Amino acid sequence: MDKKPEEPPEGVSRRLFLKGAGVAAAAVSVAQLPSDVQATSGAEDEPTILGPGPVPIQLRINGVDGQAEAAPSTTLLDFLRDHQGLTGAKRVCDRGSCGACTVLLDGRTVDSCSMLAIDAVGSEITTVEGIGTPENLSDLQQAFIEKDALQCGFCTPGMVVSCTALLKENPTPDREQIRRGISGNICRCGTYQNIIEAVEHVSRKGGK
Repeated sequence: MDKKPEEPPEGVSRRLFLKGAGVAAAAVSVAQLPSDVQATSGAEDEPTILGPGPVPIQLRINGVDGQAEAAPSTTLLDFLRDHQGLTGAKRVCDRGSCGACTVLLDGRTVDSCSMLAIDAVGSEITTVEGIGTPENLSDLQQAFIEKDALQCGFCTPGMVVSCTALLKENPTPDREQIRRGISGNICRCGTYQNIIEAVEHVSRKGGK
């Protein structure tokens, strides 16, 4: 049988009664919190506020420290291209779905258009420029040329970065593993078969 709600004392409105009951319940809940939680909920632990103007950002990029003044809202892609002159990572979809802006963050692939530069502080960033240069290509970059694995070139830097990460994790991937490894990178020219052959070629040679 349902109990009827307790009636407020005579002379007290129902609204005041309910308001007072709510305050009392809240006070009991706070009193039951662990002391360490209550201690950390004080105003003295206010977060550091950055911006809206430029702030100094220093990143470790391709083994070198790169620093620039940039707004806290600057993406890693914009920081690399506009503040460091590293234009290998491309802005294509600008929403993290095509892979053209792929870089390595502590060895794992990330879409640089979808993370803030300030969130990469303290990490090791590797762009396609850090994998090889025109004068000193990596085995994989050379294989992309030999196997004709590029056409318009917009996806190529991101593809090279993703395939480099794949070969580092698995030096002898089969075709299905290669397909999964580049699944986050879109080639609008359709050179997937040649890209797979380039990765297989490097794998057979034991390169990277």
